[in-house]
Amino acid sequence: MVVMIEHLRTGAKRSRIKAELSFAKSGQKCFRFKKTQCPSFASAREAVIKKSVVAPNRIRVLVAKPGLDGHDRGAKVIARALRDAGMEVIYTGLRQTPEMIVNAALQEDVQVIGVSILSGAHNSIIPEIIHLLNLKRMEDVMVIVGGTIPDADATKLKALGVAEVFQPGASLDSIVSFIRSRVVVPATE
Repeated sequence: MVVMIEHLRTGAKRSRIKAELSFAKSGQKCFRFKKTQCPSFASAREAVIKKSVVAPNRIRVLVAKPGLDGHDRGAKVIARALRDAGMEVIYTGLRQTPEMIVNAALQEDVQVIGVSILSGAHNSIIPEIIHLLNLKRMEDVMVIVGGTIPDADATKLKALGVAEVFQPGASLDSIVSFIRSRVVVPATE
């Protein structure tokens, strides 16, 4: 348990829990909730980090649905398409505040935040997300937006720092291709 708690401080809960399960299934006995069962605490910690399910060469995307909009089918379709394209996707669910979205992005250590907005609140929510990312020094996280967004508003959002705005009719392949073309994936060792 000590290994898990120590490792949680540097990353996200869900991915680290997956790492625990993956490592426990790998057949090695040293990662079993107790420090005393490990041949070496330091080697067990290193093994957990190396065996993490979150591969260092996978793009991590947070798909968020902010505001009071309750239509999430499109966001779920995008999340599944990104997952099927080999990306790790974290879906936050409905009715998220900008603060919740940015905090989840920080905890999950994502490279991309995809925001789905159909309610028309994009001119107030997206600038707040960009502002919070800047406050937390997360300027390297790419923000993309999808939904019913007029062309004039899309231009304003891009000027604020949004990488791309995908309007109704955008293909799943174009979204996947855009993310892959803009995110630098670290090489594996």
